[in-house]
Amino acid sequence: MKHCSSCGALVTRTVPDGDNRDRWVCVECSTIHYQNPKIVVGCVAEHEGRILLCKRAIEPRYGRWTVPAGFMELGETLEQGAARETREEACAEVRIGHLFASVDVVEAGQVHLFFTATLLGGHGAGEESLETSLFTPDEIPWDDLAFKSGVFALEKYFEDRGRNRGVHHHLVRRSKPR
Repeated sequence: MKHCSSCGALVTRTVPDGDNRDRWVCVECSTIHYQNPKIVVGCVAEHEGRILLCKRAIEPRYGRWTVPAGFMELGETLEQGAARETREEACAEVRIGHLFASVDVVEAGQVHLFFTATLLGGHGAGEESLETSLFTPDEIPWDDLAFKSGVFALEKYFEDRGRNRGVHHHLVRRSKPR
């Protein structure tokens, strides 16, 4: 960050009074620019024992499979965001169930939250998907899934078998170079 979004002046890294960590602070108007994690919401949508997956048409992980998920928008609830992402990525309507998984992706500055869902009708590829498909648990392309958080969500979904057993939590750590 170089310039203040409030006044356009230069910003500097400093610990503001009463704070405990470096923040971007405007040298002119003293606005503190907090940078906080972004929330990603998604769902594991099921229809007659099969799970809806989307093949990504965008980076990162172009061509890999994932559950429908994406960044929340201002003015929507977690559930609304998960349903919207499913509409956008899979042209599908879902009935959102309960929150069952959360994943901290610290290095990316993200928190991923996953809901159970019931697929209410058809599906197709949205702008961010090359294709969509329904998979039985045995057909899921585990080695071709895009994100560790999606793998975790699917594993916990199948462990629970759709029952509300609380929220499973996971921390994704950066892989160490080999």
